[in-house]
Amino acid sequence: MLLSAFMIPLTIVGRKTIFLTQELGRVFFFFIKAFLFIFSFPIQVSKIIQQIHFVGMKSVLVICLTGSFTGMVLGLQGYYTLVKFGSEGLLGAAVALTLVREMGPVLTAIMVIGRAGSAMAAEIGIMRISEQIDALETMDIDPIRFLVSPIMAASIISFPLLTALCDVIGIFGGYVTGSLLLGISPGIYFARVESSVLMEDIMGGFIKSIIFAAIIATICCFQGYFTHMRVDGFGAKGVSSATTSAVVLSCVAILVADYIITSFLL
Repeated sequence: MLLSAFMIPLTIVGRKTIFLTQELGRVFFFFIKAFLFIFSFPIQVSKIIQQIHFVGMKSVLVICLTGSFTGMVLGLQGYYTLVKFGSEGLLGAAVALTLVREMGPVLTAIMVIGRAGSAMAAEIGIMRISEQIDALETMDIDPIRFLVSPIMAASIISFPLLTALCDVIGIFGGYVTGSLLLGISPGIYFARVESSVLMEDIMGGFIKSIIFAAIIATICCFQGYFTHMRVDGFGAKGVSSATTSAVVLSCVAILVADYIITSFLL
């Protein structure tokens, strides 16, 4: 009796572990297939451009707002922290490095998840429950190549550009707070930015943004693609659950990946 009671928790843990391993394997092969289809001929240039407009161009406004206010907050907090040590002249370096190395790629990814990632999961999920994906398979058209690969290609192209935009806008936001409002010399501010930000820092931010793009496109499209296999609902409820899972899992994966990539880049 005691042995049976002891085995129940182990059985539950074992089932959860096997399920998680299977899901990670499915996500990995889903990513590999979608990524390789990007380079298969004929290349879907028109669909990729359409997705670049959706993922990238339509996210410019929210990225600009996020970058500007993040830079202004960093400038404000950084000034009142550095002034305690008589080092307020280092504000430009602090704002620029924080944005380029960490805040820029991460905030860009999270904002795009909320604006475009949720839409990816919902759109593909609706196509699944309305049997449009089954219709593509009936016509011998691979749904992953037709639907997912253009999204992944567009995300990989758009994310570094959006990250660069967020970094530049954020640095100018720090300038507005530090120089125009708090009186730091603009020459000192931008001189510190120029001397402190190295090409390695910029490339590290771009590497993060590319990896984040692949993670977001994979998770969001995967959740929508397999909406019909969810156990927590079907139909409209399944699409809702898939969209929620896509946003939450993508955000968590971004934060975990950010730590792992940073540990390798430092």
